[in-house]
Amino acid sequence: LRIADGVRKEMRTLAIGDIHGCRDALVALMKVVKPTPDDRLVFIGDYIDRGPDSKGVIDWILKHRDKRETITLRGNHEIMMLDARRSKFDFSLWIPAGASETLTSYGVATEVGWIEQVPPEHWDFINQTRPWFETDTHIFVHAALIHDLDMNEQPDEVIYWNKFESMRLPHKSGKVVVCGHTRQSLGEIKTAGHAVCIDTAACKGQWLTCLDAESGDFWQSNERGETRKGNLRDLQSA
Repeated sequence: LRIADGVRKEMRTLAIGDIHGCRDALVALMKVVKPTPDDRLVFIGDYIDRGPDSKGVIDWILKHRDKRETITLRGNHEIMMLDARRSKFDFSLWIPAGASETLTSYGVATEVGWIEQVPPEHWDFINQTRPWFETDTHIFVHAALIHDLDMNEQPDEVIYWNKFESMRLPHKSGKVVVCGHTRQSLGEIKTAGHAVCIDTAACKGQWLTCLDAESGDFWQSNERGETRKGNLRDLQSA
């Protein structure tokens, strides 16, 4: 709860899964979620690559992030894009991960000078993404974590690259982990009770997910503008 002008208002913590350049799905999702100034948005990372409009996704977040508390986590695809600036070898590692679609969205036609064609404010956005975020009840991280380590001890290769299935045990904090990264190819949220994966394959013709962490309500949209909603309880009882 937040108190504003003497009025108690319900604050939702809304986690958005891997967008991967699917701006149309993001716009459709926000229309049904209807976040208010009292809500908090937590983006799980992987804003770029594979989908058709990585630039448009970051533009949308930059345009709207001052309307409410907005947390932007770093995904492994942001790491690859940052690393690609270092050398031709690192650039070559990024290409098969969906870099071509990202570069096309920025109007880049050749490897030469590509860094300068990405707006400075977009580089700032990517550089300022965070490794994780915690509330009293949840931990938000891109990929995974190790159950018996504090968050400031988690290795980068785990929080950005490990698979959901590696989290067999609840975290020592007792908090529920909300993550993405491990693509659920059928577009269905995966929940293990102590951990929830909301990468629901938006860039592969499936769904982009927004999860209300506290209530378990979720909304999904796709690039065609279709939407649907549900609650984690329904998935757990299915």
